[in-house]
Amino acid sequence: MSELTAKRASDSVTEMTQLLLPGDANSLGAAFGGSVMGWIDICAAVCAQRHCRQTVVTASMDDLHFHAPITVGMAVTLKARVIAAFTSSMEIGVTVHSENPHTGERKLTTSALLTFVALDQAGKKLKVPALLATTDAERDAAADATERRADRLSRKERGARWLAVVMQQPPEV
Repeated sequence: MSELTAKRASDSVTEMTQLLLPGDANSLGAAFGGSVMGWIDICAAVCAQRHCRQTVVTASMDDLHFHAPITVGMAVTLKARVIAAFTSSMEIGVTVHSENPHTGERKLTTSALLTFVALDQAGKKLKVPALLATTDAERDAAADATERRADRLSRKERGARWLAVVMQQPPEV
């Protein structure tokens, strides 16, 4: 099979499980957002690498939403799936659920969209396989991802203004 043969999203679905221990929790016994973000990034990276079979780097994290707290002792399950593939980038969707180990109750706690870019060893962008959408829902999600990509690229161009403020430098014109 050619490395650029279109692939199904189901071919690269990735699941990870963590146990929330005190070292990843705040003083209220809930998960640090940064720990959850790190887990999301790793799960999405594995998913993206499975899709393109190349080294990938995180380009952006969008629509990160914390829906419910995760408390110490809960099992945490992350699931990542390719939503869309472009020329050298992929949008990956990740959901995070907590599970009470005593009752089995599961809750959606976090969701995020990430963009990854495939790179060679010299840091040059590589083409990624197209996504073979097999259902109407997958085709609709990929179409939405195309719109989000255009929005992300537009925001990236406009980002110099806020970045300059944070860095206390005047924007370059």
